[in-house]
Amino acid sequence: MRMVLAVALGGAIGAVARHVFATQVTRLSGDGFPWGILSVNVLGSFVMGVLAEGFALRWNAPLEVRAFLTVGILGGFTTFSSFSLDAMLLLERGQWMAAALYMVGSVALAVGGLFCGLVLVRQLMP
Repeated sequence: MRMVLAVALGGAIGAVARHVFATQVTRLSGDGFPWGILSVNVLGSFVMGVLAEGFALRWNAPLEVRAFLTVGILGGFTTFSSFSLDAMLLLERGQWMAAALYMVGSVALAVGGLFCGLVLVRQLMP
């Protein structure tokens, strides 16, 4: 039951953080391209890389804490359902090139963000 509560609380925090962060990025960049959700997914993947490598190398956190941070907060923060909706909206508007760039960029940059997070922790925790 503690695990479920940890994930639920983290998910609520992550979802609110996603909304606030994506809204601010969209406010700054405009709404012609879904920079907000793209930024959320890249940042979330980077933080996932940091946490995954930190837990693997040094941070001996209880399972509930790991689940709170990864499944809860980051699961609520990053979202490929919003990504899919934004991609479909671009396609429906006939913005094929923007949609393709968004889809390829989201996946490539999110995986790149995770990789950079892993590398960062490996450098800081030899």
